[in-house]
This record gives sequence, structure tokens and C-alpha cells, in this order.
Amino acid sequence: MEIKERIDYLVDVINEANYNYHVLDNPTITDQEYDKYLRELYMLEEKYPDFIREDSPTKKIGGEVIDGFKKIVHEKPMMSLSNVFNEEEVRSFDERIKKEGIIPQYVCELKIDGLSVSLKYQKGKLVSAATRGDGITGEDITHNAKTIKTIPLKIKEPIDIEVRGEIYMSKKTLSKLNEEKQKKGEPLFKNARNAAAGSIRQLNSKITAQRNLDTFMYQLPNPEDFNIKTHYEALEFIKKLGFKTNPNNIIVSNIDEVIEFIKEKTKIRDTLPYDIDGIVIKVNDIKEQLDLGFTARYPKWATAYKFPAELAYTKLKDIIFTVGRTGQVTPNAILEPVIVMGSLISKTTLHNEDYVKEKEIMIGDIVAIKKAGDVIPEVVSVLKERRKGNEIPFKMIENCPICGSKLTRAQNESAYYCHNVNCDAKHIEGLIHYASRNAMNIEGFGESIIEDFYNMGYLKRIYDYYTFYKYKEELMTLEGFGEKSIIKLLSSIEKSKENSLERLLFALGIRHVGEKTAKILAKKYQNIDSLMNSNYEELSKINDIGDIIAKSIINYFDNTENIEIINKLKEYNVNMNYINNNYQEKNEFLNKTFVLTGTLSQITREEATRLIENYGGKVSNSVSSKTTVVIVGENPGSKYDKARSLGITIWQEEEFLEKMKEE
Repeated sequence: MEIKERIDYLVDVINEANYNYHVLDNPTITDQEYDKYLRELYMLEEKYPDFIREDSPTKKIGGEVIDGFKKIVHEKPMMSLSNVFNEEEVRSFDERIKKEGIIPQYVCELKIDGLSVSLKYQKGKLVSAATRGDGITGEDITHNAKTIKTIPLKIKEPIDIEVRGEIYMSKKTLSKLNEEKQKKGEPLFKNARNAAAGSIRQLNSKITAQRNLDTFMYQLPNPEDFNIKTHYEALEFIKKLGFKTNPNNIIVSNIDEVIEFIKEKTKIRDTLPYDIDGIVIKVNDIKEQLDLGFTARYPKWATAYKFPAELAYTKLKDIIFTVGRTGQVTPNAILEPVIVMGSLISKTTLHNEDYVKEKEIMIGDIVAIKKAGDVIPEVVSVLKERRKGNEIPFKMIENCPICGSKLTRAQNESAYYCHNVNCDAKHIEGLIHYASRNAMNIEGFGESIIEDFYNMGYLKRIYDYYTFYKYKEELMTLEGFGEKSIIKLLSSIEKSKENSLERLLFALGIRHVGEKTAKILAKKYQNIDSLMNSNYEELSKINDIGDIIAKSIINYFDNTENIEIINKLKEYNVNMNYINNNYQEKNEFLNKTFVLTGTLSQITREEATRLIENYGGKVSNSVSSKTTVVIVGENPGSKYDKARSLGITIWQEEEFLEKMKEE
């Protein structure tokens, strides 16, 4: 798409979304999608100013003004806030403030997910209430605002003043309201913000009164009129006048404390009785605010950190097919890039034909993406109401996308396989898997390098890694490979020979044998020959092995080509024995089940899993009543909430690492 066409598309999409959200109270895209489109538009307009349209939403502050209410012009514009989405962007905001010669104190506040309101009082009596509207002109909602119990009709001092804040609906009220709507067969409110906006815009104030709306007030547009020097003083003054303010507002002295506040509130957000979608960060000193000033849309002295979405929404642009090391052909979704729990996702697996059909996924759909287990992204649902009629139904391919061989669907499985033993894709994927970090961990062999070496003829089977030393001089003549890089590759290859048996078993790519199963087999049989000489009856009786895995292991070792591979690896002195590493079982871990959630900062998930297993514990992907401990990193997901609800012991990452050090 050409730049101008993309800008036009973004302007139209955002303007339509603004109209639906602000005027109709019927959001048609998510906040996360809106933020993504708006950020892209800002970047494109900054780079290509000649293409900026007169009706660009970047020139506006808020939404639209609806026709059903009188208009109120704001004495000072009701501006939006800029958004930041991760720690790096929070720190960049701080750096921009400091570049202006300011060493700021900040006030951190919860970002209430509701509807902005401006309240005006004359001689202490409420005379008007207005929505933000387009930021310049709002809707007169005075008659409805008067029904909200936390909006005083008369404040405690007989002064002229404007106070701004947020009208919201509590989770409990929303739940009760939707129960009543469901009984009547009426459409349910999608969220509390939507419900609050719809309630405050009722022409009949009796309906608004029944909706039990609430408020938090958080701003004085003219603090200097009351000799107020800081934003925090303004909050205290607002509270003193009789308004409700949020108890979670705090002053912090540096950006590290801001980050800590964000982390703390991220953990408890689901326990709050109202919805929040982020943290607002404001420079505390009023004079410094005035010195920093405003852009056309935002104050430069404030920003809003938006919580990472557990669910993100984006367009599924295409479905492509890949061939794995076992020959399994997998459909994959190509997505418009979207941030999910802090990671940029542009591609994800669709698992198999049945998965796609069960979820009724089509090319062109808007889909919900979630990180399964907080790690692997997956498509969890389709927004069918967003379909336009030009979506393309999914069709499973009949032939291998690489070699063209006829695919067959495995009995009692959802997967299709390419059975061509000479399929290049299978060999390349097998080579990539063998060298991967959780398998033989041969550093330096990335996917593109392995594919290049395969096409050049240096790598055809996994044992070819151990013949690389023969081509040392030849490899050093290749573009991008000097003596140091080749020596490093050879050193990593040599080191891989010392790996314990479980790594080799996983690296071989035996169907259904993952890391956990490989560890069980290695511990049980101690060396590969003992495993090769085992039988189906013996294998199937091992805990966590069972019928399917046992058959797969027997089939693997019945294949003469696989035996040849193992014999070749033996010739090159690859270790075939289990190495215990002298780990001792610990009471804190022995026979206990652990679940990991969130981002670990000091150790990888793979390392944490390995340590737990070495000390006698087990790692599970899901929280249940059988879970002993949940280990929590940054931005934990729903597993953390479930653990709390079940009363399961929770360790922060630091506590987990301390347990590891204890004798």
C-alpha cells in the first residue's frame, strides 16, 4: 500500500472509530487497535507532512459532540494524554522532561476507564457539567450529573471553580445491570466504560439515577487561582471541597519509583472494584507544568502508561503452511503486527485443520490474540461481527508446500504429514531443532545459516555437524565467515558432544518426545542403548509415558535409518549417557508442582524449569488445585489471578532464586 493510501486508510478508520465510540457509545474497535492505528498515523504524518489531511484525527483532542444535548464550550481545552506502553517509553518520557532542565517529582494516579467530565461551580453551587466532547466543546449533561451521589450539588466553600475528573461504573454495578438486561433479552453492555457513557447520555435523568454511577475527580484547570503550587496539593484541595478522589494517588521522587508503582498496580488491577487501563504520570510542580506547556493535543508534562493487553486484536492477513521436522504440515497465521503482553507478534501457529475450522477462522478476519502460557501467541477467537463479506474461507492444502508430495492425515490425529523422506523442509527443520538452545545448544547456528549450509551441501543429516572441522579452510572463504566465527562454531559443535542424554533424545526429534519426556527416559535408562533395547510393555508402564509415546519410541528405533544416525553420532563421540550434574533434591522442590507466569528478568523459563526438575520438582503449564507454587515474573497473566483465588503459594522471582541458593 502506498504511503498516501495508508494515511487515508488510517484517517478514515480512526475517524469512524471516534464517531462510534464518542457519539454512538458503541465502540467498533478495541482501545488497543485504536492506539496502534493512531501511533502509526502520527509516525507517517511526521515523516510525510505533505499527506496530512485536514480531517486528520491527530488535529483533534477528543471525539465528537452529539446532537441530543446542548453544547458547552470549555474555558480551557480538555486535552487527551499521550500514551506509553513499556518501561523504555516511560523512561523516555522522563528523559524528555529532564532535557528541559527540570528534575521532576511525579504524581502517579490510576487511569480510570470511564468518561471525562468537567464540573463548574459558582459561589459553591453546581451550575454545569459537561463531557469532554471534541476537547473544545462538550455536551451539557448537568441534569444527569446531578443524579450521581459523589458529585456534590454544593461544595464546602462558596467559590467559583472548575473541577475535572472521571465518571465510571463499578464492576459490581455493570454485572447487575447486564443481568437485568439479559433477563429482558436486551443487548448487554460490552464494558463498564461503554455502560457509563451510555448512562450519562440518557435524555431521561431517572434512568441515569438508576445506573448508580460514580466519580473520581483529579484535576483543577486553574490551580494558580487558588495559590496551589503542586498537582498533589490540588488533589488534596479537591478532596477538602467534598469531591471523591482516588486513594491510590502518590507522589514519587524519580522514575524508578514510577516503574515500581506501575508494577505494583499491575498486579492488583483485577482486584479493584472498578476498571483501570493504565497509570497516569504527571509532573507535580505547577510552574514546571506551565514551563513544559502543551502540544496541539497533549500536555507535555503528563502521559499515560497503558497496561499490556492480555488479548490483542488484529487482522489475519494470510494463512501459510510450513513443514516441521517430523513432516507435519502446519497452517500459520500472518498478522498485522500487534503488541501482546509486551511482544510484537506478526505470525502465529494455527495448529491444524480442526483448530481452524472449530474457530471458523477466515483470511481477512479480525482475530483475538493471546499468549498461551504467557509465552506462545495463539489465535483464541474471531470477531465475526467485524466481517465485511470479503473474507476467504480456510482450505487445507493437499500437497506438501515444499516438495509437492501428497499429504495424508494421521489416524486419530488432526495433523497432516508429508511422508517424503527426501523433503528438504523436513531435513532443514530437523537440523534447526537439533542445534536449538533446548536441544544440543550449538551456538551460532541460526535458522538462515543452517538453511544456507544445507543448500551448499555442508549439512544434510544431523551428524554432519560433526564433520564441519573438515571444511574449516573452505568455510572461512565464505562471505560473512571469518576465522574467528568459524572457530567459534567448531568450538560450540565440540562442546555439544558433552551434553547429557536427555538433550540428545530431545534433539533427535522422536515424535511425541518433548523435553520433559526426554528427561524421564534419560533418568530411567541412563544410556541410549538401554533405551533402544526396551520394549513397548516396559515403556508404556512408565509414569507420564503411556501408549502413544511408547509406540512412537519403538517405531523410531525400529527404523534402520535412525539407527544409522545414532551409530554415526557414536562414531563422532557424542555422549550417549545421562549426566546427573550432581544436583541434590531439595525439600522445597521435591515432588512438588510449579507453574511459571510473567516475564522472568534474571533467568530464562527454560533455565528455571531445568533447575526445578533437577531439584526434584515438576513444572506444569496450568494452575490447578494440585499446583504447589506459582513463580511470578513481571506482567503476570491470568495464572497469577487463579493462584490467588485458589490460595496457592506465590513466589516472586527473587524469592525463587533465593530458594535455589539455600543449602
